[in-house]
Amino acid sequence: MHEFKLGVWKAVLTHLIRILYTQGTEVIAEFNHRFQQVPMFGLDTIRKFSNNVSAMKKLAVQDFEDILQCIIPVIEGLLPQKDEKVVLDLIFILSTWHAYAKLRLHTDHTLASFDVLTRPLRTALHHFGGKFSNQFDTKELPKEADAQKRQATTSKNKGKASRFKEQNTCGKTRFSLSTYKLHTLGDYPNTIRWRGTTDSYNTQMASFVFSYVSTC
Repeated sequence: MHEFKLGVWKAVLTHLIRILYTQGTEVIAEFNHRFQQVPMFGLDTIRKFSNNVSAMKKLAVQDFEDILQCIIPVIEGLLPQKDEKVVLDLIFILSTWHAYAKLRLHTDHTLASFDVLTRPLRTALHHFGGKFSNQFDTKELPKEADAQKRQATTSKNKGKASRFKEQNTCGKTRFSLSTYKLHTLGDYPNTIRWRGTTDSYNTQMASFVFSYVSTC
């Protein structure tokens, strides 16, 4: 599940925040404000969100999962209606896919539904990263810009640093569809058929138990 949360979903969230930046700083402020209003749920189900979710600093796997589960009402009204529908449809499919992937009990019927869901997810991701994103003048986030500056400054190869800077100052920042983690999404149903549900080999539960015991 780390491949999905820290790979696919993190990439989608990052580009979504880039799109929100094109709508103005007041939209980003409202985005952060709404997340601050989301209450905690359960002992460790939904944690309290930071004051600046859009900065994406010090976020763990659990934090990205919490954002995915709560982001639909946060996003509503922040984009033009036709654009909002594309984003909400994608997030809904991602959330549903994530729910199937985390089920602790699967049947032939749920696995068949999981297989079918992967197709519209692929279509939605291609649309999000293609024609939809092309209409926005998306730039790298402040966090990304700072990281690139640090990398260029500490680079021992001056020629490499110069080329790196040129590559990031021409045009807009795009959502990349050429990642291994995107291409492995279709393998999840068969992996569950072969190895069992993902909670059998997911480290998240063990990490939670360790952190809970440490606080006692």
